[in-house]
Parts: sequence; structure tokens; C-alpha cells
Amino acid sequence: MRTDYPAKVLLAWAEAIRGHAPLRDWLMKNGYPELGVFVFALHLKDDARDWLMKNGHAHLMAVITAIEGNKTALSWLEHHGMAVLKQVALAGDGDEEAVRWLIARGHKELARAALNMHEVKQRIEDDHHDPHKYAQD
Repeated sequence: MRTDYPAKVLLAWAEAIRGHAPLRDWLMKNGYPELGVFVFALHLKDDARDWLMKNGHAHLMAVITAIEGNKTALSWLEHHGMAVLKQVALAGDGDEEAVRWLIARGHKELARAALNMHEVKQRIEDDHHDPHKYAQD
């Protein structure tokens, strides 16, 4: 289970999360498929979520489900010694203190990725609550 990535890879991941498809594809083709698949999983793609779980990246799936409000996922990250990823998940769920925690400990690239995760989460939630997206009876 890999959790240490070069800064440039984390910055590429952060931009892929924001919707930069060429960077997402670059990650997938250059040794970081889990980060590219994460982007699809964050956007509620079930096959991507399954892929993360089946390919040894439960920690990345835990980040996503924690961002979605799953407290068990947060506990799982903490229990498995992944305090940084727990803070990423909290930040991705909108916790400003978690963003400050990441930055204060030298994880500014992860803070950027988490802020982008929060943006995506907000867009998804807004879409789900937009009455114009659904047919009226």
C-alpha cells in the first residue's frame, strides 16, 4: 500500500481531481494508476471503487468514504496509522483545521488535493440537490 509520492505527482493528482483529464491519464499510464482511478471513484464510479478495493488501495477508498461522511472510514485510517490521510479526508469534507494541520506539517500538496476533493464533493452534492437536474412529476 503506497502512501508516499513525489510532490510533482501529488500536484498532478490535485489537478486531475479538479478535472484535468490529461493529467489523470498521465498518472494512470506512468505508474500511479491508483491515483487516476481515485478520480473516477471520487466521482461515484462503482467500477473504480471496486478496483481500488481489489488492488490494495483500501486506504484511498477510505479517504473517499470519509469525505462522504463515513466516520468508520476515519477511524479505520487512524487505526491503521494513516493520520495524514485522515486529515486529507477531513479537509476533503470541508474541515479547515485539517487543511491547516496538513500545511503546518509540510503536506501542502496534499492540502491542495484535499481542497480540490472538497470542491468535487460540493459539486456532486449541489447536483444531487438541484431540482433542475431531475424531471418533475
